[in-house]
Amino acid sequence: MSAQVDYEPAGELKIGQVGIANLRVRTLDVEKLAEEMRGRVQRAPNLFSRAAVVLDFGGLTRTPDLATAQALVDALREAGVLPVALAYGTSEIEQLSQQLGLPLLAKFRAQYERSDGAAPEPAPVRREPAPEPARVAPASAPAPSASQPGMVQAAPIRSGQQVYADNRDLTVLSAVGAGAEVIADGSIHIYGALRGRALAGAQGFEQARIFCREFHAELVAIAGHYKVSEDIPADLLGKPVQVWLHDGQLRIEALDA
Repeated sequence: MSAQVDYEPAGELKIGQVGIANLRVRTLDVEKLAEEMRGRVQRAPNLFSRAAVVLDFGGLTRTPDLATAQALVDALREAGVLPVALAYGTSEIEQLSQQLGLPLLAKFRAQYERSDGAAPEPAPVRREPAPEPARVAPASAPAPSASQPGMVQAAPIRSGQQVYADNRDLTVLSAVGAGAEVIADGSIHIYGALRGRALAGAQGFEQARIFCREFHAELVAIAGHYKVSEDIPADLLGKPVQVWLHDGQLRIEALDA
C-alpha cells in the first residue's frame, strides 16, 4: 500500500495590505536622521515603536556607500524602528539593497518626480493596497478616477482591521475603533467616532479630505502629511472635524454643528 500523500501546504502565502512608513532621506546625516526618528518613537510609541520603515534615497544627489547606508540602518534600529527595504530607484540602489540584504519595494518609485522634472514611469508591479502613512507625495499626483463609485463600509471597523478604498472615496457609516485603520486614495467620511487611523489621498492626491463626526484619532494623514494624537489640540477631541492640506501643512478644524 502506498503512503498517503499530504497535499496541504505547511504555510499559506498571501499578498495582503500592510502599513509601511516611507522615510524619504533628504540629508544624509545619520545622527540627525536617527535623532528625528527617536523623537517620533518617543512621542507616539504605539504608532512608531518597532514600525517597519522603507528607506528612500531618491531625494539625494548620490547614492550612499555601503558603510554609510549600513550605519543608517543600524542607527534607525537603535532609534526604535525597523528598516525592512529600500525604495526602488536606480541600478545603484538595487546593488546597495543586495549588499545590505534588504529587498526593493518598487511601489514607492512612482510617488516622486525625478530630479529632471519629468514624471517617473510606474514600475511594472502588481498593484496591491499598501499605502505608507509617513511619506510625502507631490502636489501633482492625479486625482482618483471618477469612474469608480465610492466605497461604503457599514459595519464598525475594529482594532486590527484595515479597510482600503482603492482609487476612490471611502464612507464609513459606523465607528473606526482604536487600533483600526481606514485608507483611501480619495477622501474619507466617517459618520461615527474615529479612534484609530485615517489616511486619505494615499497615492498622493493632496486635495483629499477627512471628515468625521467624533474625533479621537490616533493618526490622520493626507497624501502622506500626518499628525499623531500627541500633535492634535485637545480642544478638538470628541468634536466633528475636517482634515485637509493647505500650502503643504496639515490642517484640522472643528466643523460647525
